Amino acid sequence: MVSRKRNSVIYRFASLLLVLMLSACSALQGTPQPAPPVTDHPQEIRRDQTQGLQRIGSVSTMVRGSPDDALAEIKSESCRCKS
Repeated sequence: MVSRKRNSVIYRFASLLLVLMLSACSALQGTPQPAPPVTDHPQEIRRDQTQGLQRIGSVSTMVRGSPDDALAEIKSESCRCKS
């Protein structure tokens, strides 16, 4: 009797876990979005907006400090390059 009850609990838990995992996968996969309109300054875009765009260059930096300092340096470098 105890093992039947335990099997029922394990079966329900496993099915709940499977449903949660499948719903999490669909939540992470976004649909492609159009790229923003072109402006005279560099813009930050999301990964789902990169479909159909051509890479024209890359920018990297090495800065001591917080990640925000590195992001600010990358933005200023991209403005200087007009990429």
